[in-house]
Amino acid sequence: MSKIDIKSKHDSMLSDLMTPVGLYLKVRRKYKEVLLLESSDYSSKEDSLSFLCFDTQGHMLLAGGEVTYHGKAEGMNSTGELVGDVEQFVAYFNHEEAGSYNGVFGYSSFDCIQHFETIQFNPEKPRSGIPILRYDFFRFIIVFDHFHEQLHIIENIIGEEDSKMDNIKTLILDPFSETESFSLDGGIESNMTDDYFKNIVTRSKSHCQRGDIFQMVPSRRFSQGFTGDDFNVYRALRSINPSPYLFYFDYETYRIFGSSPEAQMIVKDRVAEIHPIAGTFKRTGDLIKDNELARQLLADPKENAEHIMLVDLARNDLSKNTDGVKVHKYKEVQYFSHVIHLVSVVKGVLKPEISCYQIFADTFPAGTLSGAPKY
Repeated sequence: MSKIDIKSKHDSMLSDLMTPVGLYLKVRRKYKEVLLLESSDYSSKEDSLSFLCFDTQGHMLLAGGEVTYHGKAEGMNSTGELVGDVEQFVAYFNHEEAGSYNGVFGYSSFDCIQHFETIQFNPEKPRSGIPILRYDFFRFIIVFDHFHEQLHIIENIIGEEDSKMDNIKTLILDPFSETESFSLDGGIESNMTDDYFKNIVTRSKSHCQRGDIFQMVPSRRFSQGFTGDDFNVYRALRSINPSPYLFYFDYETYRIFGSSPEAQMIVKDRVAEIHPIAGTFKRTGDLIKDNELARQLLADPKENAEHIMLVDLARNDLSKNTDGVKVHKYKEVQYFSHVIHLVSVVKGVLKPEISCYQIFADTFPAGTLSGAPKY
């Protein structure tokens, strides 16, 4: 399929009086589906960007085992492989004027593993009920450069449509910004009992002791009813747990949000890198005590064993699709808002025939979610 005709328009302004949260509250009054990606715990210009994306022009979904295309992507057909479907969607909206901040935004959920590997989950067990993958190409992308206190506005104009840049600048400067109330409704429920989950933990320990696995990551789901504006929950999360990777994706009929210190995969200039994060001590808030805890963390046998396992896993994952895999940083101590982590950096150069999404799929999910060895 040929590429769509897209022209990009750019503008900038000072952002010292604005925040991503405040601007999101303004934008959602006019646009129903808005994606917010924040960095609220940054130390350099490389990790000091936040994004606000809205006015979708086309999107792809994976739901019920079927890939569908919508909006200006309607009419595209599935390739039969999920990686190929995402690649063709990205290529359709790719254009020479895109720039480094432009592109496709969305999510691939844990259930995508079934489309990246041959494993199949138990169909009788209930899943989340939302599309397991969605990617959008948006008309507007607003980029907060926190390091330089600059706001960059990108407008992707398809065909002969008129620009709406002036309308967006007026919206940005609108002083209005408020949230609605939020309250919990009813008790907390889970998809399994405490005893059932404890049994899973016991079985996991047994598999580790037998040598079947090195690490297992059991989990369970909790749910609770609520009334009002759930964006307040995200605001509380970003306050309690500031991190380099915060996100709040509002798709009108459902929202997903979270906070994480690590990226699944970074690809830049055909170099792919994974940052294994494992080995964790809780911070005290006292710098002298935290420095002593960092020394203890570096010497702790259990924490180091876990970290080495994940570094080896990252090397193995990257070796599938890259050449020259190397550990560029090893067991570097990094201080986050509430914890101290050991962080390494593993890199490899993509082989010529490998796409960015292919290597994402072949390293999915992060070892901190999968355990080791991977399936």
